[in-house]
Amino acid sequence: MLLLHGGLFNIDLQFGQLLPSLAENRQVIATDFQGHGRTNDIDRPLATADLASDVIGLLQHLGVPQVDVFGFSVGGAVAEYLAIRHPELVRKVIISSASFHRDGDRAENADAMGELSVDLIAGTPMEAEYLAKSPHPDREHLQGLLDKLGSFDRGFTGWSDDDIRGIAAPTLITVGDCDAVKLEHAVRFLQLRGGDVNGDFVGVPASQLAVFPGTTHFFGLARTDLARDVVLTFLDAPMPGA
Repeated sequence: MLLLHGGLFNIDLQFGQLLPSLAENRQVIATDFQGHGRTNDIDRPLATADLASDVIGLLQHLGVPQVDVFGFSVGGAVAEYLAIRHPELVRKVIISSASFHRDGDRAENADAMGELSVDLIAGTPMEAEYLAKSPHPDREHLQGLLDKLGSFDRGFTGWSDDDIRGIAAPTLITVGDCDAVKLEHAVRFLQLRGGDVNGDFVGVPASQLAVFPGTTHFFGLARTDLARDVVLTFLDAPMPGA
């Protein structure tokens, strides 16, 4: 199983409470993205395609031919890329708090990302984790990361409906009911994946949607017991046709 964290987070911050359960019966590959956690930054913008390339290189290095992918926010965008562009690598995919098109994002969230500064996040767990784990633990490099996140995937508007319909992997979409991703967009995502049907008559689709109550974007996986049950139930379910 491959875990992909969100922007400004790292594996520990994003998945630390879930990791013991996820690793109990499966091998987990957990890595920090470029410029995050223990991974150094390089002279390259932050973009989904580049982060996906890093992940593919890691899987090839480890000799892992296929994985279940669990991505949150920026990690969710990378999970989408892998499922669409490299379907042979992905068995099941969990996409949390990530839109597939810019029209699914709340406008105020995009504006806020462009205004991130070290002063704005001072005293937060994100700042503390960066200063504790980064190869360059100083505010100057942290501001550089914030600047890159503010222009993440600039110029990329998203995937088409056909791209989403064409994903081969069973898909679990999770979103908070107070998230940066609009709820109607998450429902549209589900519909394109074959969901939003009367399961009593036609069966439960392989792709599903979970809306976590009282949950914002930054705290998208904080309801650990709820997230654990939803995620493990999805992962442990038989593959379609099995």
